[in-house]
Amino acid sequence: MSETTELLAEAATLEEVQRIVRTTARSSLSAHGATLVLLDGDLCYYADEDSMSPLWKGQRFPVANCISGWAMLNRQTVTIRDIRFDSRIPQEAYRPTFVRSLLMVPILRPEPLGAIGCYWAVPHTATVEETSVLESLALAAGEALERFPEGLPARGFFN
Repeated sequence: MSETTELLAEAATLEEVQRIVRTTARSSLSAHGATLVLLDGDLCYYADEDSMSPLWKGQRFPVANCISGWAMLNRQTVTIRDIRFDSRIPQEAYRPTFVRSLLMVPILRPEPLGAIGCYWAVPHTATVEETSVLESLALAAGEALERFPEGLPARGFFN
């Protein structure tokens, strides 16, 4: 993780930060997909992803209606073994995807800035180690993202 923290500290562009976050999240957790979500007012903007098939890159969903928003609103990491049985999951958005399990961590600086999610195509309960890795990445990502306020969406939902 220290190498990733250094890479994020040296990143020269928002796009570079996004690339480092999405690829590190996916590879570190051996996930089938990873996403970087940014808070955009009262919406969750799925800014970037590294995934075995397309998910929601470039799309926006109401904070109150998606799991990344739930993580930000509650300032909590959430792990879901099987998304089909969790009421916080908008089934219509997930049904056409491969996603079966997920781990979503908020990026807090100190107010929510976004979230990082990892997805699996099979039932998977994130381990303590996986959770710790993704939470550490979220901390480093928050520091890096704040260096590029001009490239970030509006963050007014929590202010």
